[in-house]
Amino acid sequence: MVYDGIVIGLIVGFIRAGFMNGLTALSMVRIRGGYIFPALLLFQFVLMYLQGSNPFLAHYNGYFFIAVYLVGLYVLWLNRHERGFWFIFAGVVLNTVVMLANGGRMPVSEEAASVLDPIYLKMLKEDPVIYKHVLMTSATHLPFLGDIIPLSPPYPRRQAISIGDVIMNFGMFIYLQKVMLSHKAEASLVEIK
Repeated sequence: MVYDGIVIGLIVGFIRAGFMNGLTALSMVRIRGGYIFPALLLFQFVLMYLQGSNPFLAHYNGYFFIAVYLVGLYVLWLNRHERGFWFIFAGVVLNTVVMLANGGRMPVSEEAASVLDPIYLKMLKEDPVIYKHVLMTSATHLPFLGDIIPLSPPYPRRQAISIGDVIMNFGMFIYLQKVMLSHKAEASLVEIK
């Protein structure tokens, strides 16, 4: 879900800063431990791909996802001085807490999942775990932190998201605006001189 905040932040940033200013600003982004995020993303894709054919990974993948989240939190903490990163950190904390409380799985409400492709809801009902998601039941801990918010048209993508996802996206949007507009502000100061 954080991809939505990135895409929206980039679109608005390019509109506000101008295409070249935005590209220049993005090329200068340096965050501490930034190389770790692509590695974590790749690791998640590998887990998702292999869990169907590897019973060990299928059984323990929730713990691997928790480890990914904890490493991600560490990198976010290293960059807490960056505008927007406190929101991203808070959103990831909320998602991590609900996953920890539910065996490393993100609970999804059936109502929120009803906006998704019916095959996904069918898979959730038939299989105890889809990727890192599990269907919410009466035994779910902290259900209000799970994927309970349905998004559907006019929103461009159908998905079920959590409160933590909303907060993360808000933080990512703020960060991208700060980054992309900073170069425009510097370029304006140079022109004034």
